[in-house]
Parts: sequence; C-alpha cells; structure tokens
Amino acid sequence: LVWTGRITVVAAMIVALIFTWEDLLGIGGEGGFTFIQKYTGFISPGILAMFLLGMFWKRTTGAAAVAGVLTGFGMSVLFNNYAPRLFGKETWLYTAYEYTKTVGGVEQKVVEIPFLICMGWSFVFTVGVMVLLSLLGPKDNPKAIAIDSSMFKVKPATMGLIVMTLILLSAIYIKFW
Repeated sequence: LVWTGRITVVAAMIVALIFTWEDLLGIGGEGGFTFIQKYTGFISPGILAMFLLGMFWKRTTGAAAVAGVLTGFGMSVLFNNYAPRLFGKETWLYTAYEYTKTVGGVEQKVVEIPFLICMGWSFVFTVGVMVLLSLLGPKDNPKAIAIDSSMFKVKPATMGLIVMTLILLSAIYIKFW
C-alpha cells in the first residue's frame, strides 16, 4: 500500500505539472482560489442534494441519487458554459455580467453567471429531479436509515464542553477584533 501511495503521488505530480506548465487550465488568469471554487461547484450541488435528501427523506431512492449527481453536474455545465448564450444575459433566474479578459495577448469579451448563482440553481433543479424520481419509485425504501430522537441527545458533560469552547472562541474573537 505504501508503494501504491508513492506511485500515485508521483503520477499526480506529473499530471499537475503537465496541466500547469503552459497554464492549460487557465488558472493563472483567474487565480487558484477562484478556479477551485468554480470547478468544485460542478459537483457540489448534486452531492449536497443527494446527501440532504438521502439523510432526511426516507423515500429517496438509489436511482434518484445517481440521477441527482448527474443532473447537478449537467446543470452546472449548462449554467456555467451555455446559459448566457442560450437564454440571454438577463432572465428571472440570473443576471450574467460581461467583462473583458486577455488571453494570449488578445482581449475577449466574456459573459458569465457568478458561480454561486450557478451552484444555487443547479442545486434547486437537482433536488426537483430527485424528488420527482423518488415520488415515482416505491413509497417505502427498505434501505432507509431509521432515525430516532435519542440519536440527537447530547450528554451534559459534552454540552458543558461545547459551551466552554464557544465562550473561549467568543473571547478570542472579541479580543482580536
């Protein structure tokens, strides 16, 4: 296992070097944080919808979960890459902004929807697809987790530690604000 890990790390480093050598992904123009946030947003809506519905709605099915992840990714691609061209810059769902970007010494006009709005609408549509597919499925999911209210009770000692931690964090926050 150690050798597998070492080989994987070396392979990942080589792939990272290949993609960043000539800035193939365009990270240099946007900055690393923006790049990571934007492209994490392609998978986050589907995974969040799958988690929330899977944990808190017993009727959610496995097919709905798979469809939710795929729908979340598809909707993110649609909103990020194609929506302004297909539906225009101003709709009731979003307002895209236009700016100029220099790529290889050439200025280009870019129309883009903010990635948080893309993620939000992708999440909404993904939840809709998952709910619809789950309602079409069986009423009782035999694989659903049984939730009991005793699972959420906190022992008095644990509650005391939580309160002390919050007091300490508040004091540090107040001191250094």
